[in-house]
Amino acid sequence: MSEQPTLTPPEIAATTRAYKRIGVAFGDRFFMLLFVGLVWLGPAFFDSRFVYAMLAWDAFVLLIWFIDLARMPRPAQLSVTRIWHSPAALSIDSEVGLVLQNSSRASVRATLIDSVPPQLRTEPPTVSIRARARDEGAVSYRIRPMQRGDAKLGHCYVRYQSVFRIAERWVRAPLEQTIRIYPDLEDAKRHSMYLLRSRQIALEKRHTRMRGIGREFESLREYQDGDEYRDICWTASARRAKLVTRVYQMERSQTVWIVIDSGRLMRARVGSFSKLDKAVNSALSLAQVALYSGDRVGLIAYGRFIRQQLPAAKGSAHLRRLIEGLALVREEGAEADHLQMAGRLLTDQKRRSLIVWLTDLAETAMTPEVIEAASMMMPRHLVLFVVIGQPDLGELAAKSPKNESEMYRIAAAQEMVHRRELLLARLRERGALAMEVSAGSVSPVLVDAYLQIKERSQL
Repeated sequence: MSEQPTLTPPEIAATTRAYKRIGVAFGDRFFMLLFVGLVWLGPAFFDSRFVYAMLAWDAFVLLIWFIDLARMPRPAQLSVTRIWHSPAALSIDSEVGLVLQNSSRASVRATLIDSVPPQLRTEPPTVSIRARARDEGAVSYRIRPMQRGDAKLGHCYVRYQSVFRIAERWVRAPLEQTIRIYPDLEDAKRHSMYLLRSRQIALEKRHTRMRGIGREFESLREYQDGDEYRDICWTASARRAKLVTRVYQMERSQTVWIVIDSGRLMRARVGSFSKLDKAVNSALSLAQVALYSGDRVGLIAYGRFIRQQLPAAKGSAHLRRLIEGLALVREEGAEADHLQMAGRLLTDQKRRSLIVWLTDLAETAMTPEVIEAASMMMPRHLVLFVVIGQPDLGELAAKSPKNESEMYRIAAAQEMVHRRELLLARLRERGALAMEVSAGSVSPVLVDAYLQIKERSQL
């Protein structure tokens, strides 16, 4: 997608500083040389003077360590840069680069440990790198974000040695940085582009006009038999002394509101991700298609309170704001306040629009509050009510029981499935477009439903 370059976090660089008070250590070859000095232990059993020879050897090794330490680059002569090659997106593998700049006259071998939060990868990356004198070395590691939102990265810790590997320094580069983990951008792009090619909405972008559909004014022409009287333009007819009819085309700029429930029910896990993650990914797919089609898109994400709200608008800058807002939609432990959200949207959106509502249904004996909230909107708006189903519930309801305990579990699952179907059927009777979809197919089903609404001019 065209917005990805601007979503890539900026690179950050810093000069290294001494780590802890001393910040020096012995390299692996230092201990190897000390071990070589133990050969004097054998002769020392017969002549104690060889003990002094061993101590002299140890002093010589320590002197070599001091010399190697003095020849190593000072912390101020090294710098580390963290480079992002692509945006951090949910469940998408990407690479992060580390560049060690060496401005000294001595080559170094270094081990870098970057402070990466568990949101990006399970273990902090540890990489090795070599930087020649007055040169730089580069290396990269992979991340796979598993949670949306802001992630904070800390220092990069560096242990470096000279080519002799006798002495060692410990330094750190202050690379504190906050990045944003976005929804699955690749999934949104894949679904939207595939469906746009396969539907008539692509023809609309090439200025193919569908006359006689919709209520957006297109042109005037002479009256013909079969034209509706309400379409006659009386002012133009008076000027021309003959009947003139208005010709309409399908509305190209309508308003679409994407409503996301982030309450307790959307915390349910489907595989590695929650229902809310699936809803956010599908919302991004729909937003791209709707904006590409010329519609204005707004966003509301709510729990106990309205958490994210973006007014309806269009354009690439608005898509960027939508992506930023969707990245910050977080799950809540409390039940969402559906009536409060419905009241807010009815107040803010006076004209008729398409409300795409992504939610789930509570298993209660009473009518869920979300059904009542959706019913409040139906007289004024067209509601596309999408319930994200639980795959294991449908699979359990379709099984045949093998024993008594399994029979009760299957009967309970069948009752829950039947109740959900009745609630959705009640919404359809009132004029809503209600459906239950599996978590794995929310994006294609949602975008396809939107394109059908556009094609049939239902809004």
